[in-house]
Amino acid sequence: MSEMIITEAIAEAAILGGAVLGGGGGGGMSNGRKNYREALSLGDVRLVDVDDIPADTLLITASAVGAPAAEEAHVGKEGYLRVIDLLIKNGCPKPGGFIPNECGGSSITNGWIPAALMGLPVVDALCNGRAHPTGTMGSMGLHRKPNYVSRQSAAGGNPEKGAYLEIYVEGTLESTAALVRAAADKAGGLVAVARNPVDAAFVKKNGACGALKQAIRLGERMLNAAHGGGEQVVSRVVEYLGGTIVTRGEVFSLELVTKGGFDSGIIAIGDCGTTFWNEFMTLERRGERLGTFPDLIMTLRGEDGLPVTTAELRKGQDVFLIHVPSEKLILGEGMRCAELMRSIESVVEKEILPYIGSVLRT
Repeated sequence: MSEMIITEAIAEAAILGGAVLGGGGGGGMSNGRKNYREALSLGDVRLVDVDDIPADTLLITASAVGAPAAEEAHVGKEGYLRVIDLLIKNGCPKPGGFIPNECGGSSITNGWIPAALMGLPVVDALCNGRAHPTGTMGSMGLHRKPNYVSRQSAAGGNPEKGAYLEIYVEGTLESTAALVRAAADKAGGLVAVARNPVDAAFVKKNGACGALKQAIRLGERMLNAAHGGGEQVVSRVVEYLGGTIVTRGEVFSLELVTKGGFDSGIIAIGDCGTTFWNEFMTLERRGERLGTFPDLIMTLRGEDGLPVTTAELRKGQDVFLIHVPSEKLILGEGMRCAELMRSIESVVEKEILPYIGSVLRT
């Protein structure tokens, strides 16, 4: 068995590598650090491979849904525990483990708190090896499964401001995801989510197996290169992931709108323009398309190479802009569904599907 006990050093590498693989989304490292410290204080966080558990083990996806830039966003540790309780109270059998929904500075730690408290493993078979804007994109293609009933619970909001709420919903993936997104909006911008119990066999076939350990290895390489400054750190990132440094420059302009539980907008860096919907969606230089989601497009600070999410970018900031082709990433099945990618086009007002035919499966 290839079990790994997560230490603080491993967790620090995970959130660092996870933040890069978030592609602009997936939450910030400060929240990821808060999550892992809480988890490690509660008990062991055991990371196992999907092959290390029986195929019929019930796994629950742990997630956080919302707009990272929302000023009132708040989820306490109780929220991450409450959502599991809500699933169980509504008829879901006790899980045998948890899978994070995606990579990201915060989201890679999703599921760690209940796993530590319940003595269950975190399984290295994420829904997606990069971050993505919608819950359906992180559901491993379950929306294509006939008559599948999605079960989702959500909790979040600041109780001191009267914003706390919790919900449990059942229905199609699209309708339940929309209700959870609406709950995030009403709660001030963010909710913890537990969703879509499935067996390990399904996750092995449709998830991003090995993505968490990939994030750890990436983070370790970045930490080892930190003494060399930002350029050396970013060079290690693109070398490891098989990407390129597109440019280094100032954030020339930034337009960000928080609406309906999402962040979206346009960012210009040097002579490059990007669009984002929580995560970076398109990358262009003087009108030429260089990258399209689910490619990884990401910004890292010029001085030290630390990843900067779309919610954290500021005008005038000195950043590296990198690109990693999607075929170099560990992707979940949701990234291969054209019907899910089509929704991006109306948000960022750019064509997506014509650029990603090699990724999709019908």
